[in-house]
Amino acid sequence: MLNQIITKIARNQFAGALKFDEGIVPALPFCDDDKRRLLYIHVPFCEELCPYCSFHRVRFNETLTRRYYQVLIKEIKLYRKKNYSFSGIYVGGGTPTILIDELANVLQCARDNFPIRQISVETNPNHLTPKIITILQQAGVNRLSVGVQTFNDELLKKIGRFEKYGSGEVIAEKLGDIQGSFDTVNADMIFNFPTQTPQMLSDDLNILLKLNMEQITFYPLMVSTITQNLMDKTIGTVNFNREKKLYKLLTRRLENNYDYSSAWCFSRKKTKKTMIDEYVVDYDEYAGLGSGAIGYLQGICYANTFDINQYIVSLEQNILPIMAARSFNRQDQMSYDFLMKLFSTKINIPELEEKYDGKFLKSLWKEMIAFILAGSFRYFPPNLYLTPRGRYFWVILMREFFIAVNNFREFCRKQANIDQPL
Repeated sequence: MLNQIITKIARNQFAGALKFDEGIVPALPFCDDDKRRLLYIHVPFCEELCPYCSFHRVRFNETLTRRYYQVLIKEIKLYRKKNYSFSGIYVGGGTPTILIDELANVLQCARDNFPIRQISVETNPNHLTPKIITILQQAGVNRLSVGVQTFNDELLKKIGRFEKYGSGEVIAEKLGDIQGSFDTVNADMIFNFPTQTPQMLSDDLNILLKLNMEQITFYPLMVSTITQNLMDKTIGTVNFNREKKLYKLLTRRLENNYDYSSAWCFSRKKTKKTMIDEYVVDYDEYAGLGSGAIGYLQGICYANTFDINQYIVSLEQNILPIMAARSFNRQDQMSYDFLMKLFSTKINIPELEEKYDGKFLKSLWKEMIAFILAGSFRYFPPNLYLTPRGRYFWVILMREFFIAVNNFREFCRKQANIDQPL
Protein backbone atom coordinates (compact mmCIF):
# COMPACT_ATOMS: atom_id res chain seq x y z
CA MET A 1 0.00 0.00 0.00
CA LEU A 2 2.79 2.46 0.92
CA ASN A 3 4.57 1.70 -2.35
CA GLN A 4 1.39 2.52 -4.26
CA ILE A 5 0.94 5.80 -2.36
CA ILE A 6 4.53 6.85 -3.11
CA THR A 7 4.03 5.94 -6.77
CA LYS A 8 0.85 8.01 -7.04
CA ILE A 9 2.27 11.08 -5.27
CA ALA A 10 5.53 10.96 -7.26
CA ARG A 11 3.67 10.54 -10.56
CA ASN A 12 1.56 13.63 -9.93
CA GLN A 13 4.46 15.76 -8.70
CA PHE A 14 6.85 14.89 -11.50
CA ALA A 15 4.21 15.36 -14.18
CA GLY A 16 3.75 18.94 -12.94
CA ALA A 17 7.47 19.59 -12.50
CA LEU A 18 8.18 18.74 -16.14
CA LYS A 19 5.72 21.19 -17.63
CA PHE A 20 8.06 23.61 -19.35
CA ASP A 21 7.28 27.31 -19.56
CA GLU A 22 5.39 28.32 -22.68
CA GLY A 23 6.15 31.36 -24.79
CA ILE A 24 9.60 32.88 -25.16
CA VAL A 25 12.45 30.47 -24.53
CA PRO A 26 15.12 32.13 -22.37
CA ALA A 27 18.65 32.25 -23.71
CA LEU A 28 21.20 30.11 -21.92
CA PRO A 29 23.08 32.45 -19.56
CA PHE A 30 26.79 33.17 -19.89
CA CYS A 31 28.84 31.18 -17.39
CA ASP A 32 30.91 33.12 -14.85
CA ASP A 33 31.96 30.36 -12.44
CA ASP A 34 34.07 27.19 -12.41
CA LYS A 35 31.55 24.64 -11.13
CA ARG A 36 32.09 20.97 -11.95
CA ARG A 37 29.76 20.13 -14.85
CA LEU A 38 29.07 17.29 -17.25
CA LEU A 39 28.52 17.37 -21.00
CA TYR A 40 25.69 15.05 -22.05
CA ILE A 41 25.61 14.29 -25.78
CA HIS A 42 22.58 12.57 -27.31
CA VAL A 43 22.80 10.51 -30.51
CA PRO A 44 19.25 9.43 -31.48
CA PHE A 45 20.04 7.04 -34.34
CA CYS A 46 19.42 3.29 -34.01
CA GLU A 47 19.60 0.32 -36.36
CA GLU A 48 16.54 -1.15 -34.62
CA LEU A 49 13.82 0.58 -32.57
CA CYS A 50 13.06 -1.47 -29.45
CA PRO A 51 9.34 -1.46 -28.54
CA TYR A 52 9.94 -0.70 -24.83
CA CYS A 53 12.29 2.26 -25.39
CA SER A 54 10.97 5.77 -24.65
CA PHE A 55 14.15 7.68 -25.46
CA HIS A 56 14.32 10.05 -28.42
CA ARG A 57 15.42 7.78 -31.27
CA VAL A 58 14.94 7.37 -35.01
CA ARG A 59 16.05 4.85 -37.60
CA PHE A 60 19.61 5.20 -38.82
CA ASN A 61 20.21 7.16 -42.04
CA GLU A 62 23.91 7.57 -42.81
CA THR A 63 23.71 10.92 -44.64
CA LEU A 64 21.54 12.50 -41.94
CA THR A 65 23.65 10.98 -39.16
CA ARG A 66 26.90 12.40 -40.57
CA ARG A 67 25.35 15.88 -40.81
CA TYR A 68 24.17 15.46 -37.24
CA TYR A 69 27.63 14.64 -35.91
CA GLN A 70 29.10 17.60 -37.78
CA VAL A 71 26.74 20.10 -36.13
CA LEU A 72 27.34 18.52 -32.72
CA ILE A 73 30.84 19.96 -33.04
CA LYS A 74 29.32 23.38 -33.66
CA GLU A 75 27.14 22.99 -30.57
CA ILE A 76 30.16 22.11 -28.42
CA LYS A 77 31.93 25.27 -29.58
CA LEU A 78 28.87 27.42 -28.80
CA TYR A 79 29.02 26.26 -25.16
CA ARG A 80 32.72 27.11 -25.13
CA LYS A 81 31.89 30.63 -26.34
CA LYS A 82 29.48 30.98 -23.41
CA ASN A 83 32.43 30.17 -21.11
CA TYR A 84 31.14 26.80 -19.89
CA SER A 85 33.65 24.14 -18.92
CA PHE A 86 33.10 20.43 -18.45
CA SER A 87 35.10 17.71 -16.72
CA GLY A 88 33.04 14.73 -17.84
CA ILE A 89 31.19 13.49 -20.92
CA TYR A 90 28.29 11.05 -21.14
CA VAL A 91 27.21 9.97 -24.64
CA GLY A 92 23.78 8.33 -24.77
CA GLY A 93 21.25 7.37 -27.36
CA GLY A 94 20.10 5.85 -29.53
CA THR A 95 23.29 4.10 -30.43
CA PRO A 96 26.23 6.53 -30.16
CA THR A 97 28.72 4.12 -31.78
CA ILE A 98 26.65 3.81 -34.95
CA LEU A 99 29.28 5.85 -36.89
CA ILE A 100 32.36 5.39 -34.77
CA ASP A 101 34.62 7.69 -36.82
CA GLU A 102 32.19 10.59 -36.40
CA LEU A 103 31.83 9.95 -32.67
CA ALA A 104 35.62 9.97 -32.29
CA ASN A 105 35.75 13.41 -33.97
CA VAL A 106 33.10 14.78 -31.60
CA LEU A 107 34.92 13.46 -28.53
CA GLN A 108 38.21 14.94 -29.77
CA CYS A 109 36.53 18.32 -30.21
CA ALA A 110 35.21 18.17 -26.65
CA ARG A 111 38.64 17.25 -25.30
CA ASP A 112 40.23 20.09 -27.28
CA ASN A 113 37.82 22.61 -25.75
CA PHE A 114 37.37 21.37 -22.18
CA PRO A 115 39.46 19.71 -19.41
CA ILE A 116 37.72 16.34 -19.78
CA ARG A 117 38.72 13.68 -17.25
CA GLN A 118 35.93 11.10 -17.67
CA ILE A 119 34.13 9.83 -20.77
CA SER A 120 31.29 7.31 -20.74
CA VAL A 121 29.71 5.95 -23.95
CA GLU A 122 26.70 3.70 -24.50
CA THR A 123 26.71 0.97 -27.12
CA ASN A 124 25.01 -2.27 -28.17
CA PRO A 125 26.41 -5.83 -28.26
CA ASN A 126 26.85 -5.91 -32.06
CA HIS A 127 29.29 -2.99 -31.79
CA LEU A 128 31.70 -4.81 -29.48
CA THR A 129 34.18 -5.31 -32.31
CA PRO A 130 37.98 -4.92 -32.11
CA LYS A 131 37.86 -1.88 -34.42
CA ILE A 132 35.23 -0.01 -32.41
CA ILE A 133 36.82 -0.90 -29.05
CA THR A 134 40.21 0.36 -30.26
CA ILE A 135 38.79 3.66 -31.54
CA LEU A 136 36.93 4.23 -28.26
CA GLN A 137 40.12 3.57 -26.29
CA GLN A 138 42.06 6.01 -28.47
CA ALA A 139 39.29 8.59 -27.97
CA GLY A 140 39.86 8.49 -24.21
CA VAL A 141 36.73 6.57 -23.20
CA ASN A 142 36.94 5.37 -19.58
CA ARG A 143 33.59 3.64 -19.31
CA LEU A 144 31.59 1.60 -21.82
CA SER A 145 27.96 0.83 -21.03
CA VAL A 146 26.54 -2.07 -23.04
CA GLY A 147 22.80 -2.41 -23.56
CA VAL A 148 22.10 -6.06 -22.70
CA GLN A 149 18.64 -5.93 -21.02
CA THR A 150 18.48 -9.72 -20.57
CA PHE A 151 20.28 -12.92 -21.58
CA ASN A 152 17.04 -14.88 -21.95
CA ASP A 153 16.57 -15.80 -25.62
CA GLU A 154 12.76 -15.90 -25.56
CA LEU A 155 12.61 -12.49 -23.93
CA LEU A 156 15.23 -11.11 -26.35
CA LYS A 157 12.99 -12.25 -29.21
CA LYS A 158 9.91 -10.58 -27.68
CA ILE A 159 11.68 -7.24 -27.24
CA GLY A 160 13.11 -7.34 -30.76
CA ARG A 161 16.80 -7.75 -29.90
CA PHE A 162 17.58 -11.42 -30.62
CA GLU A 163 17.86 -11.18 -34.40
CA LYS A 164 19.99 -8.02 -34.34
CA TYR A 165 22.24 -8.62 -31.34
CA GLY A 166 22.32 -12.41 -31.03
CA SER A 167 21.48 -14.93 -28.35
CA GLY A 168 22.15 -14.44 -24.67
CA GLU A 169 25.08 -16.83 -24.96
CA VAL A 170 26.63 -14.77 -27.78
CA ILE A 171 26.13 -11.50 -25.88
CA ALA A 172 27.70 -12.95 -22.73
CA GLU A 173 30.70 -14.14 -24.74
CA LYS A 174 31.18 -10.68 -26.23
CA LEU A 175 31.00 -9.09 -22.79
CA GLY A 176 33.59 -11.53 -21.53
CA ASP A 177 35.92 -10.68 -24.42
CA ILE A 178 36.02 -6.94 -23.60
CA GLN A 179 36.49 -7.20 -19.83
CA GLY A 180 39.46 -5.03 -18.86
CA SER A 181 39.36 -2.98 -22.07
CA PHE A 182 38.19 0.10 -20.13
CA ASP A 183 38.32 1.27 -16.53
CA THR A 184 34.67 0.21 -16.33
CA VAL A 185 32.51 -2.01 -18.50
CA ASN A 186 28.86 -1.73 -17.43
CA ALA A 187 26.04 -4.12 -18.32
CA ASP A 188 22.73 -2.31 -18.74
CA MET A 189 19.97 -4.67 -17.61
CA ILE A 190 16.19 -4.37 -17.15
CA PHE A 191 13.97 -6.11 -14.63
CA ASN A 192 10.17 -6.42 -14.47
CA PHE A 193 9.48 -7.13 -18.11
CA PRO A 194 5.87 -8.40 -18.29
CA THR A 195 6.85 -12.03 -19.01
CA GLN A 196 10.04 -12.07 -16.92
CA THR A 197 9.90 -14.61 -14.09
CA PRO A 198 12.06 -14.63 -10.94
CA GLN A 199 13.89 -17.64 -12.38
CA MET A 200 14.68 -15.76 -15.62
CA LEU A 201 16.06 -12.86 -13.57
CA SER A 202 18.06 -15.27 -11.42
CA ASP A 203 19.53 -16.85 -14.57
CA ASP A 204 20.60 -13.38 -15.78
CA LEU A 205 22.27 -12.76 -12.42
CA ASN A 206 24.13 -16.09 -12.65
CA ILE A 207 25.66 -15.01 -15.97
CA LEU A 208 26.59 -11.55 -14.70
CA LEU A 209 28.26 -12.96 -11.59
CA LYS A 210 30.13 -15.53 -13.66
CA LEU A 211 31.40 -12.71 -15.93
CA ASN A 212 32.47 -10.79 -12.81
CA MET A 213 31.23 -7.55 -14.41
CA GLU A 214 32.84 -4.38 -13.10
CA GLN A 215 29.46 -2.66 -13.00
CA ILE A 216 25.82 -3.66 -13.43
CA THR A 217 22.89 -1.29 -13.83
CA PHE A 218 19.48 -2.89 -13.30
CA TYR A 219 16.72 -0.53 -14.39
CA PRO A 220 13.11 -1.22 -13.52
CA LEU A 221 11.09 -1.18 -16.74
CA MET A 222 10.13 2.48 -17.32
CA VAL A 223 7.92 3.34 -20.26
CA SER A 224 5.98 6.36 -21.37
CA THR A 225 2.21 6.25 -21.81
CA ILE A 226 2.48 5.94 -25.60
CA THR A 227 5.19 3.29 -25.41
CA GLN A 228 3.07 1.31 -22.95
CA ASN A 229 0.33 1.09 -25.58
CA LEU A 230 2.88 -0.37 -28.01
CA MET A 231 4.16 -2.78 -25.39
CA ASP A 232 0.67 -4.04 -24.63
CA LYS A 233 0.54 -5.29 -28.24
CA THR A 234 4.02 -6.85 -28.31
CA ILE A 235 5.24 -7.81 -24.84
CA GLY A 236 2.41 -7.31 -22.37
CA THR A 237 1.32 -4.98 -19.58
CA VAL A 238 3.78 -3.85 -16.92
CA ASN A 239 2.87 -5.00 -13.41
CA PHE A 240 4.48 -2.75 -10.80
CA ASN A 241 3.09 -4.92 -7.97
CA ARG A 242 5.80 -7.54 -8.54
CA GLU A 243 8.62 -5.04 -9.00
CA LYS A 244 9.63 -5.03 -5.30
CA LYS A 245 9.98 -8.83 -5.19
CA LEU A 246 12.27 -8.80 -8.24
CA TYR A 247 14.29 -5.90 -6.86
CA LYS A 248 14.84 -7.75 -3.58
CA LEU A 249 15.98 -10.81 -5.52
CA LEU A 250 18.62 -8.94 -7.50
CA THR A 251 19.91 -6.88 -4.56
CA ARG A 252 20.22 -9.99 -2.40
CA ARG A 253 22.28 -11.70 -5.10
CA LEU A 254 24.51 -8.72 -5.90
CA GLU A 255 25.23 -6.93 -2.63
CA ASN A 256 27.79 -9.49 -1.42
CA ASN A 257 30.10 -8.69 -4.34
CA TYR A 258 29.00 -5.18 -5.29
CA ASP A 259 28.59 -1.77 -3.67
CA TYR A 260 25.61 0.48 -4.33
CA SER A 261 26.63 3.31 -6.68
CA SER A 262 22.95 4.20 -6.80
CA ALA A 263 19.75 2.44 -5.79
CA TRP A 264 19.91 0.44 -9.04
CA CYS A 265 23.58 0.60 -10.06
CA PHE A 266 26.06 -1.88 -8.58
CA SER A 267 29.85 -1.46 -8.81
CA ARG A 268 32.19 -4.29 -7.96
CA LYS A 269 33.64 -3.99 -4.45
CA LYS A 270 37.16 -2.59 -4.01
CA THR A 271 37.09 -0.78 -7.34
CA LYS A 272 37.72 2.95 -7.52
CA LYS A 273 34.75 5.29 -7.81
CA THR A 274 33.59 5.41 -11.40
CA MET A 275 30.93 7.06 -13.53
CA ILE A 276 27.40 5.66 -13.58
CA ASP A 277 24.51 5.99 -16.02
CA GLU A 278 22.71 8.42 -13.71
CA TYR A 279 25.20 11.26 -14.12
CA VAL A 280 22.62 13.50 -12.40
CA VAL A 281 23.81 11.91 -9.14
CA ASP A 282 27.45 12.92 -9.46
CA TYR A 283 27.05 16.24 -11.27
CA ASP A 284 24.95 19.11 -9.94
CA GLU A 285 24.70 20.59 -13.44
CA TYR A 286 24.93 19.21 -16.95
CA ALA A 287 24.55 20.56 -20.48
CA GLY A 288 22.30 18.70 -22.91
CA LEU A 289 23.65 18.56 -26.47
CA GLY A 290 22.00 16.86 -29.41
CA SER A 291 18.41 16.65 -30.61
CA GLY A 292 16.03 15.96 -27.72
CA ALA A 293 18.72 16.32 -25.06
CA ILE A 294 17.71 17.77 -21.69
CA GLY A 295 20.11 19.95 -19.71
CA TYR A 296 20.19 21.62 -16.32
CA LEU A 297 22.42 24.68 -15.97
CA GLN A 298 22.31 27.55 -13.47
CA GLY A 299 18.84 26.64 -12.26
CA ILE A 300 17.42 26.36 -15.79
CA CYS A 301 16.12 23.01 -17.03
CA TYR A 302 15.89 23.05 -20.83
CA ALA A 303 15.33 20.79 -23.82
CA ASN A 304 16.71 20.89 -27.34
CA THR A 305 14.34 20.54 -30.29
CA PHE A 306 13.29 16.97 -31.10
CA ASP A 307 13.03 17.86 -34.78
CA ILE A 308 16.39 16.62 -36.10
CA ASN A 309 16.28 18.71 -39.27
CA GLN A 310 15.48 21.83 -37.24
CA TYR A 311 18.29 20.94 -34.85
CA ILE A 312 20.76 20.78 -37.74
CA VAL A 313 19.50 24.00 -39.37
CA SER A 314 19.71 25.95 -36.10
CA LEU A 315 23.30 24.96 -35.49
CA GLU A 316 24.32 25.60 -39.08
CA GLN A 317 23.21 29.16 -38.29
CA ASN A 318 25.21 29.07 -35.00
CA ILE A 319 22.03 29.16 -32.87
CA LEU A 320 21.59 26.89 -29.87
CA PRO A 321 18.58 24.64 -30.69
CA ILE A 322 16.75 25.07 -27.37
CA MET A 323 12.99 24.56 -27.77
CA ALA A 324 11.73 24.87 -24.18
CA ALA A 325 12.98 25.76 -20.73
CA ARG A 326 11.90 26.18 -17.14
CA SER A 327 13.60 28.20 -14.42
CA PHE A 328 13.72 26.32 -11.11
CA ASN A 329 13.17 28.47 -8.03
CA ARG A 330 15.11 27.81 -4.84
CA GLN A 331 12.55 25.31 -3.53
CA ASP A 332 12.57 23.43 -6.85
CA GLN A 333 16.36 23.22 -6.74
CA MET A 334 16.39 21.86 -3.19
CA SER A 335 13.75 19.25 -4.03
CA TYR A 336 15.75 18.25 -7.10
CA ASP A 337 18.94 17.83 -5.06
CA PHE A 338 17.05 15.87 -2.39
CA LEU A 339 15.80 13.40 -5.00
CA MET A 340 18.96 13.05 -7.07
CA LYS A 341 21.60 13.04 -4.34
CA LEU A 342 19.80 10.48 -2.19
CA PHE A 343 19.54 8.23 -5.24
CA SER A 344 23.26 7.60 -4.68
CA THR A 345 22.04 6.10 -1.33
CA LYS A 346 23.49 8.93 0.81
CA ILE A 347 23.66 12.72 1.04
CA ASN A 348 26.01 14.99 2.93
CA ILE A 349 23.73 17.19 5.02
CA PRO A 350 26.29 19.90 5.99
CA GLU A 351 27.24 20.35 2.31
CA LEU A 352 23.62 20.92 1.28
CA GLU A 353 23.00 23.20 4.25
CA GLU A 354 25.97 25.30 3.14
CA LYS A 355 24.83 25.29 -0.49
CA TYR A 356 21.38 26.58 0.48
CA ASP A 357 22.41 29.02 3.23
CA GLY A 358 21.18 26.83 6.07
CA LYS A 359 17.68 26.42 4.61
CA PHE A 360 17.81 22.90 3.16
CA LEU A 361 16.39 20.99 6.14
CA LYS A 362 13.99 23.78 7.09
CA SER A 363 12.51 23.81 3.59
CA LEU A 364 12.17 20.04 3.21
CA TRP A 365 11.12 19.13 6.75
CA LYS A 366 7.77 17.68 5.63
CA GLU A 367 9.43 15.33 3.15
CA MET A 368 12.08 14.39 5.70
CA ILE A 369 9.53 13.50 8.38
CA ALA A 370 7.42 11.46 5.96
CA PHE A 371 10.36 9.35 4.82
CA ILE A 372 11.75 9.00 8.36
CA LEU A 373 8.38 7.64 9.50
CA ALA A 374 8.43 5.26 6.55
CA GLY A 375 11.82 3.92 7.70
CA SER A 376 13.79 5.30 4.75
CA PHE A 377 16.83 6.90 6.42
CA ARG A 378 19.58 6.41 8.95
CA TYR A 379 21.76 9.33 10.01
CA PHE A 380 25.44 8.78 10.68
CA PRO A 381 26.95 12.29 10.63
CA PRO A 382 27.63 13.89 8.28
CA ASN A 383 25.63 11.65 5.92
CA LEU A 384 22.01 10.63 5.69
CA TYR A 385 21.86 7.05 4.35
CA LEU A 386 19.03 5.16 2.67
CA THR A 387 17.98 1.99 4.45
CA PRO A 388 17.21 -1.13 2.37
CA ARG A 389 13.56 -0.08 2.52
CA GLY A 390 14.51 3.47 1.50
CA ARG A 391 16.51 2.21 -1.48
CA TYR A 392 13.39 0.63 -2.95
CA PHE A 393 11.39 3.81 -2.27
CA TRP A 394 14.01 5.67 -4.30
CA VAL A 395 13.69 3.12 -7.09
CA ILE A 396 9.99 4.03 -7.18
CA LEU A 397 10.70 7.77 -7.11
CA MET A 398 13.32 7.62 -9.85
CA ARG A 399 11.20 5.27 -11.93
CA GLU A 400 8.35 7.78 -11.81
CA PHE A 401 10.73 10.66 -12.49
CA PHE A 402 12.04 9.00 -15.64
CA ILE A 403 8.54 7.99 -16.75
CA ALA A 404 7.58 11.67 -16.49
CA VAL A 405 10.67 12.56 -18.54
CA ASN A 406 9.71 9.89 -21.08
CA ASN A 407 6.18 11.28 -21.31
CA PHE A 408 7.67 14.71 -21.95
CA ARG A 409 9.86 13.21 -24.68
CA GLU A 410 6.88 11.56 -26.34
CA PHE A 411 4.94 14.84 -26.27
CA CYS A 412 7.87 16.58 -27.97
CA ARG A 413 8.24 13.79 -30.52
CA LYS A 414 4.56 14.15 -31.38
CA GLN A 415 4.97 17.91 -31.75
CA ALA A 416 7.89 17.28 -34.12
CA ASN A 417 5.83 14.69 -36.06
CA ILE A 418 8.29 11.87 -35.30
CA ASP A 419 6.66 8.50 -35.87
CA GLN A 420 6.58 5.79 -33.24
CA PRO A 421 7.91 2.30 -34.06
CA LEU A 422 5.27 -0.25 -35.00
